[in-house]
Amino acid sequence: MKRYSYSRKNFDGSGTGTDDYYSAEFVVDGLDVSYQFKIWEKAPKAVSVLVKETSNILQLLKVGDTLNVKYYSMRSAYPSESQRTAVRYITLNDQGRLRGHYLVGLEIIENAGD
Repeated sequence: MKRYSYSRKNFDGSGTGTDDYYSAEFVVDGLDVSYQFKIWEKAPKAVSVLVKETSNILQLLKVGDTLNVKYYSMRSAYPSESQRTAVRYITLNDQGRLRGHYLVGLEIIENAGD
């Protein structure tokens, strides 16, 4: 599996750097708690997160939904970042090591602070 990094602006707005996100956290309307998911696949401006097929959040997530997602970084200089994100696909894995999980594809639309 290929591994991708995200291109980001530095805190002062100059230049770009790379950053690896390892998890994503968001709240869905209808639930009072936030959910944090492990990031499984990465591509520029998009990730896939693993969601157990028994998770209550699957009933409330729909393709096309937009969410404010907090992405957590492995780098201490960038501990987390909130970004406006769209749900692009929800796919059940019924074979292999991801059996019993859905891959939820998320596309970063813009920084939530913009």
